[in-house]
Formats: sequence, C-alpha cells, structure tokens
Amino acid sequence: MNDATDAGLDLSSCAREPIHTPGAIQPYGVLLVVDPLTMQVQERAITQAQVLEYFGDPLDQHLDGVLGGALAPYRRHLDLLAPGSSVFLGSVQLGRFGRHHVLAHRSDTHFLVELEEPVEGEPGSLEDLYPQIRRFMGEIETVSDISTLCEIGARHVRALANFDRTMIYQFDKDWNGAVVAEDRNDRLPSYMDLRFPESDIPAQARELYRRNRVRLIADSDYQAVPLLRSAAHADAAPTDLSLAVLRSVSPVHLQYMRNMGTGASMSVSLVSEGRLWGLVSCHNQQPRHVPYHVRTACEFIGQILSLQIALKERAMVVEERISRRAIQVRLLGRMAGDEDFMAALGRDEKSLLDLTGAAGAAIIHRGQCVLLGETPGQTQVNALVDWLTREHAGEDVFQTDALPASWAEAGAFADVASGLMAISISQLHDSFVLWFRPEVMRTVRWGGEPRKAVVGGTLSPRLSFEAWKETVRQQSTPWQDVDRDAALELRTAIVDIVLRKAEEMAELNEQLLRSNKELEAFSYSVSHDLRAPFRHIVGYSELLGSSAADKLTDTEKRFLATIVESAKSAGTLVDDLLSFSQMGRSSMGLVNVDVGALVEDVRQNLVMEAEGRTIHWNIAPLPRVEADSSMLRLVWQNLLGNAIKFTRDSAEPTIEVGAERGDNEHIFFVKDNGCGFDMRYVDKLFGVFQRLHHADEFEGTGIGLANVHRIVSRHGGRTWAEGELGKGATLYFTIPYSQRGTA
Repeated sequence: MNDATDAGLDLSSCAREPIHTPGAIQPYGVLLVVDPLTMQVQERAITQAQVLEYFGDPLDQHLDGVLGGALAPYRRHLDLLAPGSSVFLGSVQLGRFGRHHVLAHRSDTHFLVELEEPVEGEPGSLEDLYPQIRRFMGEIETVSDISTLCEIGARHVRALANFDRTMIYQFDKDWNGAVVAEDRNDRLPSYMDLRFPESDIPAQARELYRRNRVRLIADSDYQAVPLLRSAAHADAAPTDLSLAVLRSVSPVHLQYMRNMGTGASMSVSLVSEGRLWGLVSCHNQQPRHVPYHVRTACEFIGQILSLQIALKERAMVVEERISRRAIQVRLLGRMAGDEDFMAALGRDEKSLLDLTGAAGAAIIHRGQCVLLGETPGQTQVNALVDWLTREHAGEDVFQTDALPASWAEAGAFADVASGLMAISISQLHDSFVLWFRPEVMRTVRWGGEPRKAVVGGTLSPRLSFEAWKETVRQQSTPWQDVDRDAALELRTAIVDIVLRKAEEMAELNEQLLRSNKELEAFSYSVSHDLRAPFRHIVGYSELLGSSAADKLTDTEKRFLATIVESAKSAGTLVDDLLSFSQMGRSSMGLVNVDVGALVEDVRQNLVMEAEGRTIHWNIAPLPRVEADSSMLRLVWQNLLGNAIKFTRDSAEPTIEVGAERGDNEHIFFVKDNGCGFDMRYVDKLFGVFQRLHHADEFEGTGIGLANVHRIVSRHGGRTWAEGELGKGATLYFTIPYSQRGTA
C-alpha cells in the first residue's frame, strides 16, 4: 500500500468504486450491524482481538447480550431512530478496555452501532469546547463577505482540531474545487488559491460528504478491519456503511493522501440549502486521531458556517435581483410607450447591457440587426443566429461562457464574444436578443497537473501537488443564475408586449372589418337609392329643355344644360360607387379566361372614347388565367380607359399591354406615354376618391383604380404603379397561376 505504483490502485474505475460498501472499518473501535426486526447482530468488525476474546463473538446474538450487556440500556433509543438518521448514545465502559463513545445509525435495512475507542486527553463533553465555539460565533457576527467568513472558519477549526493545515475548499459548477481560505503552520505547504479537478472527489464521494458531514482518517497507513458476517447472511448484498464514522475509505484515497504528504485528514462538509457547497479540509503531517466531541464541535462550526454562507449568498442574489429588476422596469417603460418596442430596447444601450452584465448586445428582429457595444460584425451575428436557429431551435434561452467550444466559427471573434446569452423572441421568425461577453484570458493554478498519470500501465493518483499553471483562452466570465433569470424575464415581458400588440391589432382589424362592411352596406344602399333620382333629374331636365326651348333664354338654357351635366356626373359617381361596393360583396365565379381576347374586346368598346384620335396600340400575346370574367373585364376597362384618357394631350399617344411570368403569378401591365404622375403620391393611386390630377383636366370619379385594387386583391393578386410627370405611367397587377390550388 505504500508503493505509489501499486497495480491495485486502478483509477480507471475510481469514479465507479462502491465506496459506501467497503466491507471494512478503520481500526479504532467496534461496528455491529443489527437486524431491526430480530435485533440480532448479523455482521461485526472488532479492532482489538482481546475484546472479542473477552466478550465472545457477537454474531447471531441479541444486541442486549453482546459486549457484556453494555448496549442493553439503549434499545429504546434505537427504536426511535428514523431511516437515514444518527444519534450519539453516550459512553459505555467496556471492561478493562476503557470507555467507548457509542453512536447509532439507521440505514434503509439495518441498525449500525459503533463503539469508538477513547483518545487520551480528550474533552469530557461538548460543553468543555463551548468557549471556543462562542468565540467563533462572536467573530462572525459583523462579517459581511464570504471570504472573511471562510478565513475565520478555517482558523477556528484548526484551533479546535489542532491540525497542521486547515483549508476551505469551494466547488464550482463543474465540481472542480478551489481553496478559498487557509490556516496552517510550516509543516505542510500552502494550497491557497489552488484548484483541484472534479476527479479528485468524484460524484459518489461527494454524495457521501453530503450525507455524512464529518469524516476522519486518523492514519493514512492504517490496516482496515474486515466486516465479518454470520453464515446465514453470507450471500446478502454488501452492507451500506455511508452513515458509519468508522467506515473504511478507498485505497486510492489513502494513496492520494500519502502522495500529498499527509498522515491524517478530517473533512467537515459545508452544505448550503441541500447542496454540497464545499469542505473544511484538515491535514496533518503525522497520524492524528481527533476525539468525538472535538469532531462534533468542528461539525457545529461547519453547520454555522454553511448557514452564514447561504444567508450571505442569498442576500447578494436578492440585492442583485433587485438591481436587475430596476433595469428591467426601465427598459419595459421605454418599450411599452413606443410603437416599435424593439427599436426602443436598442435606444437604451447601457440598461440593456447592464441587465445581464454584458459588454455587447445584438437585437435581431424583422430581418434587421442592431448592434450595441462590443460585438462581432453584422455578418458574423447573422451567421450566429442561423446556427442558433438550426442547432438550438425551440430553446427559450441559450448560454455558454465558451462559445468557440460549441461552435468553432466563433473562434474568429472570441475576443468580443467568447460568452453568449441568447433569448428567442419568436418561434416563427428569427428574432433574438443576444448578449456578448469578451474573452478573459487567465492563468489557473492547479494543485498539481489535473490529468492523472499512467504509471506502469495503471492510472495512479498524482505524485506532485506543486502549483501547475494552465492558461485558459476563449472563455468569458461565467454567466450566473441572476443573468439567466434577468434574460428570461425580459423575454417574457417582450412576448407579453408582442401578444398584447397582436391582440390590439386583431381588435382593430375586427373593428375595421365591421366598419368596412357597414360602409359597403351604406354605400350600396345610398348608391342604389340615388340612381333613380339622378336619372329623373336628367330625364325631366332634357324634357323641359325640348318642350320649352322657344320660351327659354340663352342663360336659362345654359343653366338647364349645367343641371343635366351635373346630374349625369353624379349618376356616374353613384354607378361607380355601386360597382365598388358590389365588388366586395358579390361572389366570384372562376372560369378559364382568354385574357388576349378579353383585352381586344374591351379595346374595341372604348374606341368611342378615343374621340377620333390615332392611338398606337402595342398588345403582346396574353396568357389564359383562372378568374372571374366580369370582374377581370372591369379591371381592363379601367386600366385601358385611363390610358386613353391620360394620353389625350400626347402628340403620338402610345399604349402598350403585356404580361410576364413570375414565380407564382402572371404579371400584367398597361403602359402609356401620357401625363404620368409624381411618384411621391403613388400610395394614393389605388385609394377611393384619390385623384392625382385636377377634375378640370381629366374627368373621373376617383373610384376606378380602387375597384381595380379590390378586384385584384380578391383574386389573391397585387397592384402597383410607376410613373413620371409628363412621361407616362405603367400600372401593374398580378393574377396567381391557380385560384383553386391547381397548376
């Protein structure tokens, strides 16, 4: 066991070693494994052979009768023990072998009764150590930071247990340990600020530390005492000794201690809110057996230390959360009062960065990318978003402090973005808020090379614990829970705003839909009811003019002509309004339409409107489409009629009609060289009653192109226009290839 190259110390299976069932104890007392139902001793380990000779073998004996009946008075205490609990029963005199401390534990299957040998000069009770405990409590009353708290704890535990070196050892999120406080003499070297890899204390060892708060190894060269069982239980499963103080430890760990130069060690677990926070780790150059009451006092200090650490960490978190909440309220105030809430988020750069403690941020929304602070370039951010969408789809939040390790391309900008926190705003679109942290190059001092060495073909515990330096690159400072929570809360708030605005838009759309239907109904009713009166005005005015022509003066005839003309214009407006309202109310009858023939028919019907002018027509071959024939005729009547009307003043009027094939639609256009229009007002062109020319220049009601837009929209198409004053205009509309889902 003293040879560092012992082939039995195979670390390849160290992490799987069943250290809770070693089948042996350390050589400092007696362990009895008792059946809770029969109270018979099923297993025993006894350090001194003389005890066995003096009292006889307790195997298969009732607990009341073993060891001279010394344990009989404690039967009722055992019956009260709950599974997983322990109790100190006091001290008993074992004949000439002195007083032994008695501890009892209850596992899921057995009672474990331990009798621990006395230590020369040990305190008579815990009360003897209370003055030292009280001094510790007095010192920590005014301490505000965890670092100072740990320094005080290390000093007082060493004073109580009288070890050469006492350290406070804290675990990180990956279960690597770091020495954060130390108190020592000159016999052992300082390990202050050194780190130790997770493999030094594997998962099953950490679980034992969490369950059993104190562990003593009095001599790293001890010879284990085997746990023997009765023949009747020879085939039973190994007994779980997790709760036993005398439990033997792994040979690997003993070799580890010897390599470290320590003859004895004691650990006190620091458990914060159920989680193993760290250890008070004590080392001595020579073997040292720490008495039970001293260990209990150290455990008490460890519990107080754990509570204080938890309180201070919680206070720090609460204070930080309050600070982040204030930042979030400020950001939400900006967003809630702005129509473009994502743009508002970007206008408060400092608050957005402070929310997660980042150096840079990016907002990606609706195809736009806003960069704030220290960030990668826009092309790199877009590539990062593509990677997030592809590899982390569906995740509300993604975080890493080593982005290049997850995505190799990030190595190109690790200096500004080794750390990434990302929240997804939409499951449908690539909308993200990203926060970046820069690379923080640092040197980590390990307690010896963290990788285990192979000696003689077998993995061995490290032989050296001298400081071993490692330079860490392409990593940022780690994100904390408070950073992640702040990001998630912001995401929730943004999603709420998005949903609220969507609900508001839906309500507005519903109101507009109702208003449009009411307006259409009103327009239809008024238009229908006004047609007859205007026709009557025209008819009776013309009758009056013909019957009383000889009696009317020229002025009266001019007045009468004006009445007729105005009534006709009003009638035309009413007819157009009626047609416009019908376009939104009537059902569509889709048929296969020969657009070329339809355009030629419409052109022939408009010949009279050319007023004898010579118009050069250039009509390209036009495709067949699926459409409502009468509605499509009205589209062409309006477009061709407008082209004829607006080329009235052109020296050589030319009208071109053509079509192109788009990805999913036919694109039609009517182009003329007429008066044109100013593109600044193009958005008004297809609106109701919108005219870009004075009524004295060109007649019209301002409804024709609105009708075109409505008809095309009902077919699933689009409308737009291009023009230039004095040079003409081109009006476009589209009809999808299929209105019924067929090619």
